Amino acid sequence: MPDPITPVLTKRWLSPNSWRIETYEQLEGYTAASKALAGTPEQLVQVVKDSGLRGRGGAGFPAGVKWSFMPPNFDKPHYLVINADEGEPGTCKDIPLMMADPHSLIEGCIIASYAMRSNHCFIYVRGEALHCIRRLNAAAREAYAKGYLGKNIFGTGYDLELTVHAGAGAYICGEETALLDSLEGRRGQPRLKPPFPAAAGLYAAPTTVNNVETIASAPFIINAGSDWFREMGREKSPGPKIYSISGHVEKPGQYECPLGTTLRELLELAGGMKDGIPLKFWTPGGSSTPMFTAEHLDVPLDFEGAAEAGSMLGTTAVQVFNETVSVPWAVMKWTEFYEHESCGKCTPCREGTYWLAQILERMVEGHGTAEDIDTLLDVCDNILGRSFCALGDGAVSPIQSGIKYFREEFLALCEKNKAAQPELVGAQA
Repeated sequence: MPDPITPVLTKRWLSPNSWRIETYEQLEGYTAASKALAGTPEQLVQVVKDSGLRGRGGAGFPAGVKWSFMPPNFDKPHYLVINADEGEPGTCKDIPLMMADPHSLIEGCIIASYAMRSNHCFIYVRGEALHCIRRLNAAAREAYAKGYLGKNIFGTGYDLELTVHAGAGAYICGEETALLDSLEGRRGQPRLKPPFPAAAGLYAAPTTVNNVETIASAPFIINAGSDWFREMGREKSPGPKIYSISGHVEKPGQYECPLGTTLRELLELAGGMKDGIPLKFWTPGGSSTPMFTAEHLDVPLDFEGAAEAGSMLGTTAVQVFNETVSVPWAVMKWTEFYEHESCGKCTPCREGTYWLAQILERMVEGHGTAEDIDTLLDVCDNILGRSFCALGDGAVSPIQSGIKYFREEFLALCEKNKAAQPELVGAQA
């Protein structure tokens, strides 16, 4: 078993001018792409399947299986689209990766595009991340100048065009079909499935949408092999993962560890709780994943471990909160975000997030009642599984888990209200 903190995805981040192609080439850059293009697309798909690489964008779907869904025929162009619209609250792994090591993503794009018989790849970056867009464009120009992109790359006869696209700055565009609508110039809203993108995606042509970290992992797998990749992580969730740690820790930032690392181990790497104030609650994968408490310090943070404990791995956006933070207040702030970012396409999410935010705001202001807790859960039940995409499900996760673990804290707001307004209590009685 390798050292748990031996860098793989982040190994070039601290190199001088790590974003330049000269630095990248000195550190095995583009050797994997050259090796991949010497094989067949079917061989590449099989290597990625054997590695067990799973999507790093949140869903955890096996990448090799997803690649294999692309049809072998050429009735229409094939497209690879990179989802770099990093909008999940607390998530900050993809933008640092693209800033520090953009060529690892571009090389991954070459490998994945060839494996899926695509001649055009799009990188959809969140529009506000202008610094990241500039760096990716500069890296793409370097790759074109070297002959790694464009016509007859590596002298193999394979052509690949790469387009860096600035997104519209909406959280919903992180959903793959809403991203495709936005990329086509329309308002970002999720599409009805089926058809799935592999059959009719961008411009109604076969398309695969993958996360930045997923694609950036491909060069390492091609160079070192699927068996090497499986030495890290756990059996069903192999490989390294970038964990974004924010909140009340001494050293917030990006920490690369094997999948299955626990929060206890991550806190040790991050210098422990800030100012020594004890942990109260945390999210394993951003605000759309059900929260955990101090009782979950030793839950393996991989796809199966997080699910078995009642949450999801998500984007491994580990947000850490100490005992000074009010759970209802934190849940309210997250819910306000989901209300603002709802695309409005479906009624449960559009109306439900509005009412959830209204109730939570009233409770936090001290005007809540005990019945509001039941109302919150009832509205959550009418959103969960009934919204058009996963935004609705994500919006109810912090509320349901917050009430599950900290119901007394929500009730205390109501009791505080009664104590502060005894005449109101009497009037209600």
